[in-house]
Amino acid sequence: MKKYKFTQNIGLKIMALLFAAVLWVIVVNADDPVVSAVYRDVPVTITNEDVVTNKGKVYQIVDDTHTVNVTVYATRSVISKISKDNISATADLSQMDVNTYLVPIQATVQGYEGGIQSAETNPTNLQVDLQDVTQRKFPISVSTTGTPRDGYVVGEMTSNPKEITISGPESLINSIAKVTAKISISGMSDSGVLDAELICYDANGNVVDQTKLSNNLGDKGISVNVQMLNKKNVGLDFHVSGTPADGYAYTGYYSEPESVQVCGTADVLENLESIEIPEDEVNIDGESEKREFTVDILPYLPEGVTLVDETANNVVVTVQIEQKGAKTIELLVNSIQVKNLSDKLKVAFASDKNLTLTFTGLEEELDTLDIKNAASIDLKNYTTAGQYDVPVSIETASGVTLTKQPTVTVILTEKKDGTEDTKDTTDTTDE
Repeated sequence: MKKYKFTQNIGLKIMALLFAAVLWVIVVNADDPVVSAVYRDVPVTITNEDVVTNKGKVYQIVDDTHTVNVTVYATRSVISKISKDNISATADLSQMDVNTYLVPIQATVQGYEGGIQSAETNPTNLQVDLQDVTQRKFPISVSTTGTPRDGYVVGEMTSNPKEITISGPESLINSIAKVTAKISISGMSDSGVLDAELICYDANGNVVDQTKLSNNLGDKGISVNVQMLNKKNVGLDFHVSGTPADGYAYTGYYSEPESVQVCGTADVLENLESIEIPEDEVNIDGESEKREFTVDILPYLPEGVTLVDETANNVVVTVQIEQKGAKTIELLVNSIQVKNLSDKLKVAFASDKNLTLTFTGLEEELDTLDIKNAASIDLKNYTTAGQYDVPVSIETASGVTLTKQPTVTVILTEKKDGTEDTKDTTDTTDE
């Protein structure tokens, strides 16, 4: 039998082997080709930060690029098994270009290192900015969320500590305009100490990221002492001094508002029923007509008592001054009776402002004078739509005289079909 040596036709054998390898690659790729997949918003991990901090510097990531997109090239069978959780992106500060401050970002696919052809990031570099470390002291204000329990109001609030020292990148420190201790007072009724959240704001009211900042609070953090106070409505007691002009008499006063809401501790408010305003504030010497006084009641609040609404301190006091043998009455426009209104018209008062009426007569008659149902207008001679000044008739007892005939402005309009008789007011001012 003829034997062949291994070296016989060696060229053909090598070509056959290469052809087989190429054919195998073609078959494999046709069955499981290399494809790509993009994994978005992969967080970038910074390593070797001590390269910067050991130089007394801190770094800031420019344009807030904390995530990248990663494109992975691998066979379809491998790609199908990869999820975003397998992808990691790392920026090693020891690889930073000292001229451009660009740090290359490397992507790896954990668990599939041998089956990955390549993995690319977009962007490919992290841009950082090196800054000096600085620190500043800031006062701490208190901010609250929520509403306390009904009947209670927040009193004094004090943060502990009252100021804080914050360290970090110079630009970030300089951007801080306000530091607050934020607490929730929802449902609170008892005073106490609450743990607070430290929040920094810039000049535009935006929250400053504190991940690159440090402070001197230590493990205890920040807290707020909160005082809860009771609320109570109390009256206002004004004392009037002075003597009106000859022939006139002081007949009383009324205030707007008549009472105010105050707050304080339970023992302080327990016996407080009214706030006493001394007579120096309301002096009617020589007055001959109704007079209004604006009084600031803040100086007369008892110790430990404050207004719930700090802007409610100014109270308007109206003092009634009447001619002796005379009586002034405020008449509600809506109490005026309408008589002889045409069936084709409806009436509205041009203003709901009260009419001020002055009566003279015997003292005993004036003391019992009541005009609640005594005022009326007669529209017998007003038969067309329009605006009219109509005299008001007041029925009074004998011995009582109305000093001046009052008038009221009415607006008559034609009724539509099915419209019932109505009497109302508009917002125009009575002439």
